[in-house]
Amino acid sequence: MELNDTYKTIEAPSEGLFKDKGSKFISYAFPVASEDQVKEIVLQIRKEHFNARHHCYAYRLGYTGEKYRANDDGEPSGTAGRPIHGQLLSNDLTNVLIVVVRYFGGTLLGVSGLINAYKTAATEAIKNARIVTKIIELEYELVFDYMVQNSVMRIIKDEQLDVRFSSYELFCKLRISIRQNKEEELVLKFGKIDGVRMEKIQECG
Repeated sequence: MELNDTYKTIEAPSEGLFKDKGSKFISYAFPVASEDQVKEIVLQIRKEHFNARHHCYAYRLGYTGEKYRANDDGEPSGTAGRPIHGQLLSNDLTNVLIVVVRYFGGTLLGVSGLINAYKTAATEAIKNARIVTKIIELEYELVFDYMVQNSVMRIIKDEQLDVRFSSYELFCKLRISIRQNKEEELVLKFGKIDGVRMEKIQECG
């Protein structure tokens, strides 16, 4: 069975809006790559909306959404962050942060009203975003002797691999990106060439 090496995220920031009984819920969706980036964006949103009562958010990070968090920011537990996170899950999105800013309208919405409001606001931001499918790629470093350069370059050309860095000194050194579901096959191919050393550097989407 072929490995699924794609994931869905959003291409650029987007916004949404939901109103209920005077309360205004402004939602923002951002493509993100790290928890540090999440912290910076949430801090910036807090500064921009310093008069708002709540700045609730949820995010998923990693190709399978393995890193995640949901924050209620003072709303009753489970009424804000979790519904926002639920929309990321139901749309199968990762490397995405959604922040929903609430301006209180004077009327309490109750637990079910809050859950609906945060869920709907998050949905609106996602609706207004361009969802894209990205390929998971692995970056490898190849080190080899000039004698086998033609054999190495033939594989790179045949497989249409992206060379991200090259150095030709005492040895040849290349950094290439490999689609995840081709990893095993290509490691074997390069491994058949005498003297090729191959080391995984990082994953890159």
